[in-house]
Amino acid sequence: GVDRLRSAATTEPGRLRIIGAVLALLVVAFGAVTAWQASGRAAAADDVLHRSQPLSSGAADIYRSLADANTAASSGFLAGGRETADSRVRYEKDIRTAAAGLVTAAANAQPGSASEVTISKLNTLLPEYKGLIERARTYNRQGYPVGGAYLRYANEKMQKEMLPAAEDLYTKENQRLDADYGDATPYPWIAIALGVLALAALGWAQRRTYRRTNRVLNHGLVAASGATAVALLWLVVGHAVARAELNGSYDHGIRSLTVLHDARIASLKARGNENLSLVARGAETITVDGKPYDTYYYAFDQDMTTLGKGLTLADQLADDQGGRTPVKAAEGNMAVWKQRHAAARTEDEDGNYQQALDKVIGAKGATGECFDGVDSALARAIDHEQAEFQRAAGDGRDAMTGLPVGAAVLAVLGAAGAVFGIGRRLSEYR
Repeated sequence: GVDRLRSAATTEPGRLRIIGAVLALLVVAFGAVTAWQASGRAAAADDVLHRSQPLSSGAADIYRSLADANTAASSGFLAGGRETADSRVRYEKDIRTAAAGLVTAAANAQPGSASEVTISKLNTLLPEYKGLIERARTYNRQGYPVGGAYLRYANEKMQKEMLPAAEDLYTKENQRLDADYGDATPYPWIAIALGVLALAALGWAQRRTYRRTNRVLNHGLVAASGATAVALLWLVVGHAVARAELNGSYDHGIRSLTVLHDARIASLKARGNENLSLVARGAETITVDGKPYDTYYYAFDQDMTTLGKGLTLADQLADDQGGRTPVKAAEGNMAVWKQRHAAARTEDEDGNYQQALDKVIGAKGATGECFDGVDSALARAIDHEQAEFQRAAGDGRDAMTGLPVGAAVLAVLGAAGAVFGIGRRLSEYR
């Protein structure tokens, strides 16, 4: 075969056949690699939009629902026999949301993966937690102090086992999201290099034809060059637009959503610790730097610090007024919350338990109003950033729509044009 090829290369018709075959092969290879790389990136972009980000958001909802259920349970416990229907409904809704989220996460987890193990653990812990809460409520309605012990035990199970597991699941889903972004955004350098090489080869072939025949244009080679140039331009521009939109969806969507979810979780934990400080009544203390502190008051202060930092960062990341307005509202509610909490803590430390209780779960002017304001404002901010993400990620995915099929069709047309152009030259030797 090598000898025949060497022999054919000694004649002009033989050289033309070799040139035609190489040109067709280059153009087809360019089209095939473009279709392959564009398909992979389009699929990854679609996964970002419809799989990994919704699962990441769902994992955050599981965490938030569990934390909110814990907060609602402690609020209801403080109310004693006067537990409101809203508090009970909120708790039950949070438990159902968490359970439904675990079902969705289980359906999308890889068999044998770390996520599947975490989900199984949460499915085991959730009914145990519910049982402890129901016992705490039962004893509390009957006026038995042991109800508070059951509530603290349930809170310990939530804080030390369930929420860390939910956070681990959230981290793993975020890692999957980052991996999908990593698959969707890199430039398709192999396809681009092949496209440039194919264009260069077509240009060389036309220049060679011109120097041997004095004909300015070869229609087949011009058509092949045009088809290849269109495919290459489509690839470069389409991917550049897709990359820019996907990067924008990450910078102005995912980063903001992560910060807002963390801030909302911090507010929920702060509210739960605020309630539990009144349930425990100083029964649990912690020593920090040699000084004793009420465990739940200390945790509340740490959570409020985290919330404040999160809101500051969320305000910096918000790129429009629609994102900044709810964050500013949350900051305002947080400031009032801290003031009312300080007043309630003073009453509690002075032994005025009922007054402290009224300032925390009272009907008007209580810290509960501030917490609800922070939570609803953060929910609006999350909805806004979610819409921003979906718009940008959708535009990024759409920028590559049709590229794999279009590149393949153009490659076939380009290869056919190259073969036709060389065939016209060969016909002159017959």
